[in-house]
Formats: sequence, structure tokens, C-alpha cells
Amino acid sequence: MRREENGTPAYRTQVINVERQPEAGTIQAAKLIQNGEVVAFPTETVYGLGANGLCGEAVAKIFAAKGRPADNPLIEHVSKKSDVRRLWMRTPKFAQILMDTFWPGPLTLIAQKSDCVPDEVTAGLNTVAVRMPLNKTARALISKAGVPIAAPSANRSGRPSPTTAQHVLDDMDGRIPLILDGGPCEVGLESTVLDMTAEPPAIVRPGGVTREMLAAVLPAVAVAGSVMRPLARGEKAVSPGMMYRHYAPKGQMTLVRGAPENVRETCLRLYREARTRGEKARVLAPAEHAPWYEGCEALAVGSLARPETVAHELFAALRRMDDEGVAIIVCEAVEPEGIGLAILNRLYRAAAFRVLEV
Repeated sequence: MRREENGTPAYRTQVINVERQPEAGTIQAAKLIQNGEVVAFPTETVYGLGANGLCGEAVAKIFAAKGRPADNPLIEHVSKKSDVRRLWMRTPKFAQILMDTFWPGPLTLIAQKSDCVPDEVTAGLNTVAVRMPLNKTARALISKAGVPIAAPSANRSGRPSPTTAQHVLDDMDGRIPLILDGGPCEVGLESTVLDMTAEPPAIVRPGGVTREMLAAVLPAVAVAGSVMRPLARGEKAVSPGMMYRHYAPKGQMTLVRGAPENVRETCLRLYREARTRGEKARVLAPAEHAPWYEGCEALAVGSLARPETVAHELFAALRRMDDEGVAIIVCEAVEPEGIGLAILNRLYRAAAFRVLEV
């Protein structure tokens, strides 16, 4: 499985389609996990890059493959609710009702960690984030491996998260031994991360389980200020996805917010200015606004009537910008309600907070 290239250890990356080989694929991946290797696997949110979540040496290989900063914590993935007892010092108040309501699914809970969780997973914090994925392949892999699987998204650090196996291969070919191909991810954005050590519990990364859904089962739920701003100097990331520039395409991206007519005029102006400079440019907008940009190179990303389609298509659209060599990306913002909060959070970081309020 492993080969040498110019004296540097590398892998001959294998891709297994789990629809065709569900049992063989997960067994092979589980053996690699047990042997301290890193594999990519599908979840309902994005593809994950997993290693034995109880082995610091194995987890360190995730950071090496991604080129990820060591101060960026990971999420432990489990196959059944009772597994949290191994990872948490104690189960926080309201955690059980959240697990019963939203697990398996795209909700991650942060609580005080137990001694068995290595510092490599938590970036030295005394808390650990845990979730139980909805995707059957992910849960089968965790169960067969017999250990919790620590995993961030399976992309190079800072790049748009992968929602297909091809996206993973584009970033990880030669860096990991195996990718389990489970087809496109259903949600398309990473899980909601809820800090259960805060009072009230606070969303530190929005996702598919929305603030409104959480408020239906919790007495109170807050949204951390860091969701819509960069981390302050000296402020630690308690969750993945909190870095200044994250989920980012290679081109310069500008987000435009405001009254619809002003947004349209500003997007057109920025696009035309880029083209005048001789730069390849593209406007990203929902399908309903595509007619606004007739004559421009515009890409429709989902629908305002179904915001979950924007979430599903966003990262693939940003990767397409890279494939096409787009230098200037002008993107309409969305309203921060429901899953729109998660979409806006990703857009802010993809644009490195280059936002025009118009």
C-alpha cells in the first residue's frame, strides 16, 4: 500500500465504491484504522479523514495529511450513543435529550473530556467534541474499527470541504491509503457544533441542525460571537471551522450583503471591473437571481426557496471555481435564518471576511 517517492513516504491511494463493495470496503478501512493509518469516508455532512481517536500517533497523521494547524481540534465520531461515556468525563445536562432527538445526525456536542482522549484530538483543550453520524457507511466503519474515529473534513487545510470522493482524491491522492466512495454527501456542510460547557449551550459552528431546531428542545440556546467574526488575538478554537480563512477557493472571494437591488448592482460592478482588468471572474447567486446576471459568467448555487440546496451545492461550486481558474469570485449573501446561518458562516470564512454591506 505504501511506496516511496523521492525519499518521501507516500501512498498509492485506493478508492473503493461502498455501494458495490460495502462489506469489503469497510472491513479494509477498519483494519487500516486499527493499524494506525488514516482513511477517508463518507458522512451525511462532508467526507471525513479518520484515524483511531484514542491514539495520538495515529491522529497526528491526520494533521500531516491535511497540513492542518495543530491548534485546530478534531471531532470524535461514534457508532452508538453509549460510546460517549468513554470519551466524556460526565454527560452534560440536556445532552441526553439532544442525542435522543438528533443522533444519528449532523449535531456535534462538546463536553469535558475523559483521560482516554489524546491531546492531539483536542488541541490541548480539556473538552472534546463528539458526534454520531447518520451515514450508514460511517457508522459501520466505526463499529468495525472498534474505536471512536477522530476526523475533520477530508480536504487540504483551508480548502473547500469535500462532498464527493473525487474532491477527496483531488486533495489527498498519495497522502492516504484509502478513500471509501459513498457518493455525494446529502447535507453538504459540516455538522452543527454545540458547546455544552457554556451556559446556555452555545452554537460555535452552525450546520444542518439549526438554532431553531435546537431551541425547540432546549430551554435556551446561544450563538457564539465567533460564528460571524474572526477569532480574536489569543482566542482558542474550541471547534473545527473557526479559523480566519477556511473553506476557501484559490481565487479572491467577496461577499455582498444588502438590499437586493444594491446587491445586484455591486456584484455586476465588481464583476465588470475584474473583467476590465483582464481577470477571470464569476458571480455566484441563487437560481432565482440568475436572470440578473445575463451576459455575465454567473453560476447558480441552489435556490432561495430551498436553502438546503444552497448548502448542498456550495462547496462543490467553490471547488469548480478552482478547476476553472477563476481569480475573482463575487457572491451574494444569504439571510442568517435556519440553515442560512451555516451557509453565511462558511461564506464569511471562504471570503476571509471580505464582505461589502450595501
